[in-house]
Amino acid sequence: MNMHDLTRELQLSNDSKIVMLVADGLGGLPMTPGGKTELESANTPNLSALAKVGVQGASIPVKPGIAPGSGPGHLGLFGYDPLAYQIGRGALEATGIGFELQDGDVAIRCNFCTLDAAGNISDRRAGRISSEESAPLAVSLRQIKIPGIEVFVEPVKEHRFVVVLRGAGLSGNVADTDPQKTGVPPLDPRANDEASKKTAEVAKEFLAQARKILAGHPKANFHTMRGFASKPALPSYQEVYGLKAAAIAVYPMYKGLARLVGMDVIGQAQTLAEQIDTLEKAWQDYDFFFIHFKYTDSTGEDGNFNEKVKRIEELDGILPRIQKLGPTVMIVTGDHSTPSYLKSHSWHPVPTLLVSDCCRPDPHSTFNESTCITGGLGHFEAQYLMTLALSNAGRLGKFGA
Repeated sequence: MNMHDLTRELQLSNDSKIVMLVADGLGGLPMTPGGKTELESANTPNLSALAKVGVQGASIPVKPGIAPGSGPGHLGLFGYDPLAYQIGRGALEATGIGFELQDGDVAIRCNFCTLDAAGNISDRRAGRISSEESAPLAVSLRQIKIPGIEVFVEPVKEHRFVVVLRGAGLSGNVADTDPQKTGVPPLDPRANDEASKKTAEVAKEFLAQARKILAGHPKANFHTMRGFASKPALPSYQEVYGLKAAAIAVYPMYKGLARLVGMDVIGQAQTLAEQIDTLEKAWQDYDFFFIHFKYTDSTGEDGNFNEKVKRIEELDGILPRIQKLGPTVMIVTGDHSTPSYLKSHSWHPVPTLLVSDCCRPDPHSTFNESTCITGGLGHFEAQYLMTLALSNAGRLGKFGA
């Protein structure tokens, strides 16, 4: 029996409300030995208040020592084994903007980038080009024609766009073309198995035509391709947990992942305050709310320690509005760590806090990496966070006689 079979068998119904607030890339590191992390440096009175009545620990997104992408990181938080359910980023991005993938499609998440005169990448995100500037560039790539293949190009947000390839004989096991560093040229798409060779060749042709179309742009004069993926199949939140679930996110990829697990994506929020406005309006309509906050991750990836601290403080400032609604279970966590020191996702366990009226509070009165190490939840795999949430909400019955 796997975990979802167990939750199907044990699920109970009641009127409880569960809120999972995900600060993307929450975990951090000190910039100097003996210093403080971003979370330890931030002024977080509301998180401290929750820590006094809650229980905390350190969640492991996939397995010890494994640095996850955002897809696996969120799947774990949603209670899906990220090793059993592998979803490419392209499928998440396409689904996130509402694109209806068909069986056999291959979706690719693309990033505009900047090439220097030598053809090396000088900026992997084209200066984080605005959506207003990038959308027409993405649309311009719709002129690309490849015999036997239907090509869809959709703007997403800022430097991101999606390419979907539709045609016979395509498969999504193709390596990314982003080398993950600057000063080197983009990689060629490379098939990782025989079934994906055609996809790699189609992608190579798309890139060749795109290079000519984008050549004159001062920033976004090329793009990389990441997360080649086919349409996945996942059991829904309603099926495995008995929850009517809602997602409140700004970035399309996270909306896509939520849709793939059967959540309703609600609202059109573009700021954290607007996300909480959406939460308040929908409070009576759902059992579970996933709220995603992106900027603790992007500031970490930029290596901007002080800005990540400010973003954590912004998140802390919104907590009273959530608490005023009276959630039965309140969870604050991240999908992975993104230390400013490393400028990337990392393998470090993620600070996680759970509050309910029947949790067993630990002695801590603050919430950060240091306290989580000795918190009452201990070190645990993120895929078990949902069973903890359900139990604290009175939504899981007893197992066995």
